Order: sequence, then structure tokens, then C-alpha cells
Amino acid sequence: MSKDLEDLVGFVDHGNTQIRQLAVEHLVGYSQTHTALFKREQLTPVKHLKLLVKDYGPIAKDALTILINISHDGEVLKLLAKDDGFLETLLKRITNKKEENANEIAMLLANMAKDDSLQRVLELKRDIPKELSTSKRAIDQLLDCFVKGAEGRYNKHADFDYLSYFFADLAKFPQGRTYFTTPQLHDSNIIPLTKLQVFTDHASHIRRLGVASCIKNSAFLVSSHPVLLSNLSPDPTLPPPSIGANLLPYILLPLMGPEEYSDEDTDGMLDELQLLEPDKEREKDIEIMKTHLETLLLLSTTREGRDGLRKVKVYPIVRECHLHVEDEGVREACDRLVQVLQRKEEGEEDDDMAAAGDESGRLVELKDEDEEEDEDEKIVDIL
Repeated sequence: MSKDLEDLVGFVDHGNTQIRQLAVEHLVGYSQTHTALFKREQLTPVKHLKLLVKDYGPIAKDALTILINISHDGEVLKLLAKDDGFLETLLKRITNKKEENANEIAMLLANMAKDDSLQRVLELKRDIPKELSTSKRAIDQLLDCFVKGAEGRYNKHADFDYLSYFFADLAKFPQGRTYFTTPQLHDSNIIPLTKLQVFTDHASHIRRLGVASCIKNSAFLVSSHPVLLSNLSPDPTLPPPSIGANLLPYILLPLMGPEEYSDEDTDGMLDELQLLEPDKEREKDIEIMKTHLETLLLLSTTREGRDGLRKVKVYPIVRECHLHVEDEGVREACDRLVQVLQRKEEGEEDDDMAAAGDESGRLVELKDEDEEEDEDEKIVDIL
């Protein structure tokens, strides 16, 4: 490591504003490849950068960018994530309607959420930003930022898209899954996940991917499945306040294209999924599609979940997805789901449940007409 770079890092806490600005401006590029540069003297440069987050806008932006780039390092991550004062600084600034670096703060929070200690944000209470929220809980305020701030509607400088990654990482923890899938009494019994699921068809790829991941991670909480699958409000089968999340339309619509379905296929299909426009486009991102399919597989964990998915005709949608998406990963995910949905349940007599696939419920992949005749139909094996 050159002496010049070491000297440059030493200027990030200089008393002269112009010198600080020049220092962090030149260090941004090195932060992508020289993490060790910022770990000198027991992470002293990182400690200085945390203070610069409160500096003038351009300096704060570069300091945040450097912290984002080096927070992949475990030691740096812990120093950031476990600092209550630094967390409050970030929360105070990101909830400020005029904060110019709100998107960078959202990115840093998303990285910090990879440390288990950041689960505390789910219980953290702080002053209420009056123009944003009515809740004292930090997690509610961040959710309000994400919802109200979409496309710059709260803060003209920010869209808060990266908070979706933050929520997705929190949903990896049991406490996070419980929060996202539980009606909130203080918020008119709204289920937090219902505020996120409406963005599964948003124009922003970051927002769609983060929301899809948050939904999937939340679905690991099997006890929440009746609420997630129900589209009724009130639903007498659910515990008080008996509100269903109506999740299915939001994860099935991205899997659907402009295909037409037979009357048999649509009989029982959710209203939101019928009579789609002829120019309806299927989600283009393969990872997002696989994430939605994995969520459906999680929702089929119980007999009640499988019966619910069968009742609303999920199979035809997955069949068409398998047929029209030429990606092996997506097709394998479709096959895994179909095997679960089309198989006979314990105690059932032989019936026509597997009629739409082969005898084991697997999907049939149709080959192009110009291929060999003896390969007109091929069974796709399940891995």
C-alpha cells in the first residue's frame, strides 16, 4: 500500500472542509478494492467516516459511498451495525424529508442488516418524524419511507428502493417474519407485508427484487400461511382481527403472460388474474421469477396450503410459465411446485389429479416441430 494513500486516508478528519472533501472524493474509487486501507490503526478511518455522514452534503455522500463499499468486510460491518449512535444518525437523516443522501443511507442500512445485531431495529423506538409517520417504531418509519417515498413522492432526492433489501434481510430472522406477517394494531390492523407486496410489478428492478425476497423470507413462517393465502376480510377462519393478506395475486401476476386459458383452467382462478390485457408481460428477471416460485413452494408446505393453491388454479399458471420461459432454473422451479400440487395426498383414491402432467405430476416439455419425431415430447426430470 503506497504511502500517498495512507496519507490521504489521514486527511478524512482534517479541520479544513476543502481538504476533507478532496480526501473522501479521491478515496471513493479505492474503497472498492482497498478495504484494508480503511482498517488501519484499529479501524480509525472508519470511525472518522462515520462522523462525516453528518458533514456537508457532498462530503457525506462520498463518506457513505465508501462505507457502503467496505461494509462487506466483517470487522467493518460489526463496527457499523453495533453502534447505536451511528444507527440513530442514519435513521434521523433518512427520515428527513430534505435529506439529499437518503438513497445512499438506504443502501448502507441494507448492508448493515446482514449483521444479526440489526434485528434490534424491529423494537427500536425513536422520535416521530411528523411529516412521515405516526409510529415511534423505527421499522414502521422506514416502511413509511419506502411506501410514501416511492418515485420521490416523499423526498425529491430519493426513491428509497434499497430499503426493500433491508426488509428482505430482516425477514430472514423469526422476529422479522413475525413483524411482516402480523396485523399491526397501531396501524389499523394493516399487515406490513401488504404494504410491500403491491410493488411486485413496480418499474424499479431493485424494488421488485427486494420485495420478492422479503415475501419469500416471510413465507418461511408456516404459521402465517393461512393469513397470507386468505383473500377475505374478515375471514372467519383466521384469528382476530381476521384479516387476510391476499398475497397470491401479487406473486402470480408476475409469472403470467398474455396467454389465454380454457374455461376449465379459469374456473376458480382469482379474479385479479382473469381477463388480463393481451399485451400483459411476464416478469423479465429470472431471479425474481424463481423467487416467486420458491414462495409458492413454501406456501405449499401444509395440506391446507396445497389445497388452497389447487383451489385457485395455480397449476395452469405454472404450466404456462414453464412452457414460455426458456430458463432451466425457472423450469426446474416450476416442476418442483407442480410435483407438490399434482401429487395425491395421503388417503386419496386414484383420480385425475395428475392428468395435466404425466403420471407423477411432472410437466411435459414440448419440443420444436423441426426436432426429431421421436423427441416430440420429453419429460423434464426433477432435480
